[in-house]
Amino acid sequence: MSAGAAQLRLPIREVEVFGVAVPLAAGGFRNAYTVKTTQRSVVVRVRAEDGSVGLGNIDPSPGYSVETVEQSLAAIREHLGPAVVGWDAGNVHRLLQRMDDRLAGYLDAKAAIEMACVDLLARRLGIPVHQYLGGAVVDSLRFNAWVGIVPPAEAAAEAAKWRARGFSSAKIKVGGGIHADIERLRAVREAVGADMALRVDANAGYSVEQAIELGRGLEPLGIELFEQPVAADDLAGLAAVRKACGLPIMADESITDHASLIRVIRADCADIVKLKVMKQGGFTRCRRMLETAAAAGLRVVIGHGFGLGINTVAEIMLASTSSAVMPGLECVGPLKTTADIVTRRIDLGSGELPLPQGPGLGVELDEDSLLRHRFDA
Repeated sequence: MSAGAAQLRLPIREVEVFGVAVPLAAGGFRNAYTVKTTQRSVVVRVRAEDGSVGLGNIDPSPGYSVETVEQSLAAIREHLGPAVVGWDAGNVHRLLQRMDDRLAGYLDAKAAIEMACVDLLARRLGIPVHQYLGGAVVDSLRFNAWVGIVPPAEAAAEAAKWRARGFSSAKIKVGGGIHADIERLRAVREAVGADMALRVDANAGYSVEQAIELGRGLEPLGIELFEQPVAADDLAGLAAVRKACGLPIMADESITDHASLIRVIRADCADIVKLKVMKQGGFTRCRRMLETAAAAGLRVVIGHGFGLGINTVAEIMLASTSSAVMPGLECVGPLKTTADIVTRRIDLGSGELPLPQGPGLGVELDEDSLLRHRFDA
């Protein structure tokens, strides 16, 4: 550093947190856990002493997320927000340590604050978040369509619709019974042809024996990956499924913090891992895990399927920074919601999007929409 240079310091003056509830499109979606009709999310706004502002957003899913939205809101209001007030928004390492010292766990809630601080710093520097993270390796990104647990004919029609719009991959939810699942996937494959990549997601809903039977039944259909076929903590079972059927296995629910990723790598139970900025505790921790996965030879899928605009752009920015990330991002929340809390909705309708350029996350909070969708908790 030259003699005249000075470190940019951005002491945090305020951490605001809001609960919002946004209706989902098409009456909602069914997976192995629940039927979901509304996305209840957390929005954070961090303001520095100089007036700089950053935004964060997390979108918990019932049955999947460790924290409920109410728990995240309470953790931020009562513990994590007060812990970082007065501290430098530009020093993420110290902020994470402060939050860890104040409250164990709560990776989602910590991610909301860390995301907002990264956005704030990148905005202040006039650069997009992907540049802050080391730089993008792609100029545009492709996204993954989805089909819920619905009858075969309906699944086939939905998949064909996504194909016609330009999507080159789709996730099909399973968990309605092995034979019903196979019929659903067979109908989809017949509808979209051989060149659309199909992913299968069981949301940890099957036993090892059931997952092996399903995997073997799906082998002739050319499946790109089989996501979390068995319980999150059954790594031996996941390894058994991987060994017994010829489908690439992706670990999702099995992945939480960095230590869990190491356990998956040591168990040799997955070919692919799923990472999310929210679930992994923010950009910093998620980026470290992405590098660990890549170093272990694993491919990575990025995306939380029900994210609002802020969280969606955060995952897009992260995904752009590594060649280990597979095409077909699953951060497709703007396709599933009827509204958003940003001033300009992200258009993923063609299945592809040019890399956003910021500064920061490049999105602004829509105050009217925030007020309209806000709930008290």
